[in-house]
This record gives sequence, C-alpha cells and structure tokens, in this order.
Amino acid sequence: MASSNALFLLCNILCFSLSFFFFFSVSFSEILLFPLTHSLSKTQFNTTHHLLKSTSARSLARFHRHSNNGNNHHQVSLPLSPGSDYTLSLTVGTNPPQPVSLYMDTGSDLVWFPCSPFECILCEGKYEPSSTPPPPKIPKNSTVKCKSPACTAAHSSHSSSDLCAMARCPLESIEISDCASFSCPPFYYAYADGSFIAQLHKHSLSVPTSSSPSLVLKDFTFGCAHTALGEPIGVAGFGRGLLSLPAQLATVSPHLGNHFSYCLVAHSFDTEKVRRPSPLILGRYDEKEKRVGDNRAEFTYTPMLDNPKHPYLYSIGLAGVTVGKKNVPAPAFLKSVDRKGNGGMAVDSGTTFTMLPTSLYDSVVAEFDRRVGRAHERAGEVEDATGLTPCYYYDKAIEVPVVALHFVGNKSSVVLPKRNYLYEFLDGGDGGLRKKRRVGCLMLMNGGDEKELSGGPGATLGNYQQQGFEVVYDLENRRVGFARRQCSLLWDSLTKL
Repeated sequence: MASSNALFLLCNILCFSLSFFFFFSVSFSEILLFPLTHSLSKTQFNTTHHLLKSTSARSLARFHRHSNNGNNHHQVSLPLSPGSDYTLSLTVGTNPPQPVSLYMDTGSDLVWFPCSPFECILCEGKYEPSSTPPPPKIPKNSTVKCKSPACTAAHSSHSSSDLCAMARCPLESIEISDCASFSCPPFYYAYADGSFIAQLHKHSLSVPTSSSPSLVLKDFTFGCAHTALGEPIGVAGFGRGLLSLPAQLATVSPHLGNHFSYCLVAHSFDTEKVRRPSPLILGRYDEKEKRVGDNRAEFTYTPMLDNPKHPYLYSIGLAGVTVGKKNVPAPAFLKSVDRKGNGGMAVDSGTTFTMLPTSLYDSVVAEFDRRVGRAHERAGEVEDATGLTPCYYYDKAIEVPVVALHFVGNKSSVVLPKRNYLYEFLDGGDGGLRKKRRVGCLMLMNGGDEKELSGGPGATLGNYQQQGFEVVYDLENRRVGFARRQCSLLWDSLTKL
C-alpha cells in the first residue's frame, strides 16, 4: 500500500510539473511569430486594370456587407478582396498533422477551412487541386454539440432550443433540455461571389512558433466545409468574437490572445514581384523591443469602439482627413457608434481599399484634385477601367499632397506614405491602340452616402493603407495602435530574438 501511495504521489508530482511547464511555456512565452504571405493569381488576373477593377468592386461589396444585413451577421459573411489575400499556415490534427492555408481576416470572427471530401463549384482559376495539399480529414466524432456556446456563437442569435430543433432533436429532449447527443447543425455563409456550408468541429490545432515544438490547442473550434461555391480557401477570423483565433488562444494564454499585431510588407499589383513575409505577432513585447528594426517608431493609439450589431469588428473613431494643409472634418457619425451599430470606422485586414462615406470622400477628392488636377491631365479611361478615381497621367513625376488620417483621441494622427494612397503604374500599349503612359490613381474609395450605410460602420480602413505600419490590436486596453515600420526589417529582427 505504501509503495502504491508513493507511486501515486510521484505520478502527481510529475503530472503537475509537466502541466506547469506546458502552461508556463504557453502563457509566458514572449511572442508567437507567423509569416503572412501575399500572392496574386496570374490565371485569375491577366492585366493590372482587371485586378484593380475586381479589387475595387469587391472592396465595395465587402464594405456594404457590414450594413443592411439583418440582425444575424453570421448568416451573411464578408468577401475577401483579391489583392488582400494575406495567408498564414496552420496544421490540424496530430496523427498525422495536416497543413491548412488560411486568409488572415480581422473583419470576421470564425476559423473555417475546406475538409475532405471537398467539392468546390465554380472555382476554376482560383486554385489548382493537383498542386494544392489535399483538404484535411477531420474525425466525425469531433463535431460540436448543439447545446455548446460555440454552436450558439456560430449561429449567432439562435437559442439552444432552436438549434436542437434544427439538429432534429426529438421534442421530448428539447423540453427537458437534453440534447447532449445531437450535433450542432450546419451553418451557411454567403459571400459577394461565393458561399459555403460548414459543420462545427473541435479538434487539435497546431500553431507554429519561432522555436520548437509548436503550440498545440487540443480543443480548438472551427468550421469544416465539404461544399463551397467559389471559395476554395479558408479564413482565420481574428475579430472580437468568441470563436476567433485570438479569442480561443486567450482561453489558454491571455498573454498571447489579448494582444496581437501585424506589419504588412508593401505590395504592388505586380504578379511577378517577389514579396517578403509580413510578420504576424501574437503576444506583447516591451517598448524597447517594439522599436526593433526602426528606432524612431512610436505608436499612435485610438480607443476601440463597441458595435452592438457587429460586435466582432474592430471599430475606431475617425475625426478627419488632412490633404496637404487643409483639414477635412469627418461627419459626426464616423466619430462614434450608436446603439443600432451605425458609424465609426472598421479596421479590416481583409478589405483592400479604404472606404469613406460620400460626403467625406467628395471633400477629400475635391481638395486632392484641386492640388493635382491643375498640373496633370485626368485619366478618364483608366478610371472607367479600374473603378478608381481620380487618376492622372504624368511624365517624369507626379507631385501629390500629403494625406493624413486623424483618429479620435489625443495625438492620434497617422501620416500616410505616398505609396499607401497613390498607385502608380504604366497604362496603354495594348495592341498598339494606345501609347504607354504613366498614370497615378488615388487609392481611396467612395463607400456611399450615410443612408446607404445604415446598420454598419461608416468607413473602413483597408489593408492597402495599412502597409508599412505595425498595426496593434490591444484587447486588454481596448485600443488600436499604428507605428511606421520597415516591415521586412522587423521580420528579420524578430526571427533573431
């Protein structure tokens, strides 16, 4: 008996030590560092005009999906824009580990991906099955139960009784609230040009780290899609919802889940350009380390605003825009969010171009055109072909005024580098019909008037304007921060820490 007790005590000590080591290594590690990759499909976009037109159209469609979509935001999801496809890689399961590639998206709050067997309808040109790793196989016994809070979160406002009925739970089980043996029913997401149906699962997810071994989340909740229309790649939702990747990571390690940032390496719409990885950083590092790669970088913070209709969004207040020396005040509804979810500006890694309401957009463009239009010819044909305006022809160089965004809060102005709001490319030369000319286009878009934007944010800060900044999401202190960076140098520096 004594030997049995000794063995039991020894086992407890070892188990406690191992669990403490695991908890310590997860909770107090400095950071988790991911490489975000960015690529463009040569088969999907064969000209710059085509890519810009498609990107501007989908940026606008994604922006309008935030508004006028009823009370259940999960039933109408948000399309990612081509040109905004920053992806990260994870692995599912452990025997064997199966890789998945996901879009990183702060504008949604669910992690989902294709699962085997998988059928994608109308996905030609979006991916090549023969050269893409097969979708992972997920055990059928890993489905989430209909009474789970995760199931309610995936279906938004549905009650547990509604979900049990959808899962064909017998009436007597519903009446006694006993649906433990019934799985959460499938849910449907609709995009601007695609859709999918997914089942909710819990399974192990491996997060790569800068040191070995990987962090394994044993009971990670995700959507598993076997059928999709035009959507062959999954999404890693980084929004403020219960099922987002940071939220689930925070249940294991608040240090890692309550603070994350990314720094998007500047990209062009050139399919031939080789791109460095953009660092995605989970966790907090001190002020001295925050200046790694750029000693001049200081963060400008603005408070997060709560949106009762779209609680998953990172909403902030926009006070105005400066064009050159002229300050253009933002309309009042952009500075806050009301009880119906109207107003504010969403910070969204999954939208390419910044969207402004018509009144503010028109004032910004008028001042921009007043400064630039007197020296350069408007490129009307390019505007029609790309969906961007204004565009200008130029010869040697184009002089444009400095553009700055002013967020709500003290000392919360962000000056944009020229490449973040003016895209310069070579136009013409198509079969000899037009001579080649240099052209520059303003990369801000008209999101519509205030009435069109009811029920959602009044503006969106797109990832094109976030390039070259480290954007910090500090959930503990409820704020978003911006600091100028050389993102490729930041990646190199962090990998050496």
